[in-house]
Parts: sequence; C-alpha cells; structure tokens
Amino acid sequence: MLAALQFLSFMKQHLSSDRFTYDFCGTFPGDHSGSLKPRQTPGVLYSEAVPTPVAKPALLAWSDELAEELGIERPNEDDINLLGGNLGTANMKPYALCYAGHQFGNWAGQLGDGRAICLGEWPVDGSSTNGSWEVQLKGAGPTAYSRRADGRAVLRSSVREYLMSEAMHYLGVPTTRALSLVTTGDQVVRDMFYDGRPAYEPGAIVCRTAPSFLRFGNFEMLAARNELDSLQNLVDWTITRYYPHIQGEDQVLRWFGEVVERTASMIVEWVRVGFVHGVMNTDNMSVLGLTIDYGPYSFLDNYDPDFTPNTTDLPGRRYAFGKQANMAYWNLSCLANALVPISKDVDRLSEVLKTYEEHYWTKYYAMMGGKLGLDHVRDEDIQIFQEFESMLAAIQPDMTIFYQLLIDLPLDAQTEQEVVSYFQSSFYDDLSPEGRAQLHHLIHKYQTRRKANACTAEDAKAQMQSSNPRFVLRNYLLHQAIEQLEKGEDTLFRKLQEAIKDPYSKRFEEFFETRPGWATEQAGCSMLSCSS
Repeated sequence: MLAALQFLSFMKQHLSSDRFTYDFCGTFPGDHSGSLKPRQTPGVLYSEAVPTPVAKPALLAWSDELAEELGIERPNEDDINLLGGNLGTANMKPYALCYAGHQFGNWAGQLGDGRAICLGEWPVDGSSTNGSWEVQLKGAGPTAYSRRADGRAVLRSSVREYLMSEAMHYLGVPTTRALSLVTTGDQVVRDMFYDGRPAYEPGAIVCRTAPSFLRFGNFEMLAARNELDSLQNLVDWTITRYYPHIQGEDQVLRWFGEVVERTASMIVEWVRVGFVHGVMNTDNMSVLGLTIDYGPYSFLDNYDPDFTPNTTDLPGRRYAFGKQANMAYWNLSCLANALVPISKDVDRLSEVLKTYEEHYWTKYYAMMGGKLGLDHVRDEDIQIFQEFESMLAAIQPDMTIFYQLLIDLPLDAQTEQEVVSYFQSSFYDDLSPEGRAQLHHLIHKYQTRRKANACTAEDAKAQMQSSNPRFVLRNYLLHQAIEQLEKGEDTLFRKLQEAIKDPYSKRFEEFFETRPGWATEQAGCSMLSCSS
C-alpha cells in the first residue's frame, strides 16, 4: 500500500507542467488565427482562444478529492495564475468549441463556447476515457463564439457551478466536475433579471473538468452546415475515444442507442434527488450522459412538478421538473435528426430513439423501488409509484424531508391524524381535508406493501438511506453563501463545501429544514435567470 501511495504521489504534477495534450485539435480542422472577434466559423470544429488576463487572481476553492483522482498537485502561484487565465505554458494551445443548438425549442444556429476555454486534455492514469480529461476555464474572457457577450462569469454563478458540480457527484448523479474556483479582482456588469437594472458584480472563474464536453449541438452544427465528412469523423472519433467497445457494423446506431440509454439514466437520477436543470437546450446536453452547464438550476423544495427555476422559461415552463424526461426525448430526437445524413438506416435510427421510453421507465421504476425500500418492483407497485407522484404533487411537501421521514415510518397502521402529524415537519402549508385523506390512504397502502417485502426491515431501510439524500444544496443556502462571500466572509461557503461531500448522512442537521418563508420571493433563492 505504501509503495502504491508513493507511486501516486510521484505521478502527481502541477497544471503548469506542459502535460496537456490536444488529440481533438490534432484530429479536426480548427481556426488558428487566434482572433477573438465574434464570427461564424464554417468548416471548423473549434477556434483557438487565449484567456484574457484578469487583475488579481486568487484561489477561493480547490477540490482536493478531484485533484487526487486527476493526479494534480495543490496549486502553487503559477497554477493560480493559470487558473485565472493569466499564465500559459509553451505547450498549451487553448481553444473554444464550435456547436449549435435548439434553445427553448427553437433553432438558434451557431452558438459555441462563448465563455469557456479549454486549456487542453489532461492525461489521467487509469482513466476509462482514453486516458485524459478535458480541463476548461469558464469565465476566462471572450472567444470567437461570445457574440455580444464579454466571456466573463460573476462570483454568483461561479460559486453555484463549482458547488453544484461537486454536489451532484457526491449524490451519485452523472456530472461534469469542478476543480477550482478563482476570484479575478475584476468587476463584471450583469443585468441579473434582464429588467434594465445592470450592476457590477465581482468576477470569478471556474475550472471545470470532464472526459468530454461534447454536446448534442456539436453534431447538430455539422449536420446543419452539411459538413458531412466532419460529422462522420466526429462520430467515429467519439466512438473510438469514449465508446471503444462499439466495433463492427452499425456503429452509428449502436452509439446513438447508448447515448439514449445514458441520457435516460441521467434524467432518472435527476428525478431521484429532485434536481431541476432549468435550461435543457440541446447545446446543454452531453453525449456522455453527464449533467452539464449549471445555470439557473434548483433542487425542489415543495414538490411541484410544474416548478422551473429559470425566469427565462416562463410562462411556458418548458423545462419544469415534471417535463424533464419528455424534454430529454425531444433533445435526443434533435440529435437523431443530425445523424440522419450519415445513418445507413433512418427507420432503425427512429426505432433506436423510441427505446428511450423503455429505458426511462425501467430505470425509473427501479429508482422508485429504491426510494420506497421495496425488495423488488412488482407489477402492482407501478400503481403505488403513480399514486405517490399524484399525492406529492397535490399536497406539495418538502421532497427531501418527506422521503427522509418515510425511511423511519412505523409500519403499523395509524390514524389519519397520526400520519399527518408524523409528516408535519415536511409541509409548507396546512393540508386540506382532501389532502389529509389522500396522504393517509396512500401511506396505509404503502405500509401494507412494505410488510410484504422478502427482505428485512433493516435492509429496506438501508436501501432507502442510500437512495434518498438528507442534504441537498438548496438555492437559498447558495444565496446566503454568495452574499457572505461578497462581503468577505466564507464561513457558510466552507461548510457547504463539506456538506456536499456527505449528503446521505446526518452530519449537517442544521440544514435539514424546509425553505424559510423569506426565501420564497427573494431574488436568487427560488428562481434565477440565465444571466451570469
């Protein structure tokens, strides 16, 4: 063991060690002019983009656990300058990806990395993704794809992305990761709610990592421009690098089938923990099935399927919690359309797309069985799952607290008053007579089903504890932490940074409470805009 640890320590290097590689850039055509002028870039898949220096980069947060996995040393002064966009190395050739997308159901054309700059691919020993992870700086200045924006990010949005990326990882949800958070010493102008009241906010940069940041929109862009050779090459490269087990015939169909399944798995995990992405455009959908681009997201407080945390998503609520599964299917259909020009069998491509429904419901039922502590999912359990959904939507308890209370629910029959009293701490409002009766009826039915388990009560409870988080990173907590940081106080931020690592334990009981009343209408606590 000691020898292994010494070897791991020996292998760790600083980010500024000229260790980055550029397989993507070496494979595909790119714009090497270095121009940061916003423009269309037909014929290329990326444009070189050097980060724009900032006034005073300072390290606010660092993920030791992720750094250990990637074989990266804690940052020294040079590393901090690199993470702030103020320092490059001789081997680095940073770039921004070109992609397109459907935004809120409408074709938006070319988009691209407007404020994310990839430093390169960092080799990772033992990685299952062809041996490297991409390392990006988000908020490091303009690129060819910034359009009318400045390529910067503010502390508010950067804290949210840094903490939530890591929170989702520890919850067990497929996600990109965040390595560092650096303040820039610069002020950035943002109109937070697009209401004509721009204001200066402190700037920051997140260093985020993933095996790949390829999105549905990368493939849509090439199909829209009829750059079919590049489209075929990108699909082949993606399969070789990230799906190497797919070989032989029908590779495009088989690859698309795995993207469909991974996407279904990701959405089921969102539902399990009550996560609402808020902006599920096709340019925000990963071909690796990872949660990507954390903007106006939220966890559910009260269980409302129509809740969207994104003010831009009103009034249609296209990306509301209860619509995310359908929106994922719609986005997959856009990816399928992009693959039509290189698919040898369009009918089979359509059939593969339709497998999403089976994947989703199979995974959803298994997930719900875990949340409810059932030994295995029986046919009759599907009705119970549907009744839980209807009941929760009707009485709207706090999702996290309700499922935590369910873990320790006595299985003996109880009166209506006893049941309502037991779950009282999860309610935001007093229940109507109809709500009380609905809750009592379903809990009694659930108790009967739990008693029929073939597994022990202890095993069922352990299953529920691993399926239902006790701590989730609520928006009002993020809002409070951000306010404190803007005043120079980091106590709550540091505490949240620890709490996200242990979301299934009772270590952080101070956060185990319903959303406070003041946070319901407070800007940044319930709903946010895409502005950052």
